[in-house]
Amino acid sequence: MSPRAALARIRLNPHSRAVQCDLRDATDMHRTLMRLVPDRLGESPRQAAGLLYRLDETETASTILVQAATLDPARLPDGYGHTEVKDLAPMFAALKKGRAVRYRIVVNPVKTERLPLEQKGQRGKRTPLTGPDADQWWTRRATEAGLELRTLLPTPVTAAQPRRNGAPPMRHHLVRYDGTATITDPDALTDAVLTGIGRAKSYGAGLLSLAPAGTA
Repeated sequence: MSPRAALARIRLNPHSRAVQCDLRDATDMHRTLMRLVPDRLGESPRQAAGLLYRLDETETASTILVQAATLDPARLPDGYGHTEVKDLAPMFAALKKGRAVRYRIVVNPVKTERLPLEQKGQRGKRTPLTGPDADQWWTRRATEAGLELRTLLPTPVTAAQPRRNGAPPMRHHLVRYDGTATITDPDALTDAVLTGIGRAKSYGAGLLSLAPAGTA
């Protein structure tokens, strides 16, 4: 039985006031997209819904991809954008070992400081990774996710910051990776697509998109 997940592609309306606010404020964006999933999902609603998203921008348009177990585009603000939703079951069924794919993902590569045993239970300092260190981080995480990378192209991404008075500053260092890979473990890959990869998932990181290699 294929996992249950849907993907919404929202072509944003640049004249929408709600869109303009969301593109300026990461907290607003997260709140708007959480309207797409059911209410009352407990203490960790994003995780319970399996919600992941990514903002893809070009010179002429901005598009948000949103993935979750279920999605209701009717709950978006009026005039937010044109939305198309598709079931991801066929994609999961097509994940076969040895198959070549194209991928895209935005990630938050970080290194967490290892603390001595006497500080067990405390969190070490997190340091953003850049350049070859970030590439190595993504290669390692992709391998764990059932992909053998063939090519990778990194592109720095500017993360939207919270802008309300009193909002804590965020230090997410986001990188988009595009490239080709070969599937080595379909089960691990399915899990990675469903749950996302890395940190900062509430702020547009972690959503892994796949397509057969050679398609447009």
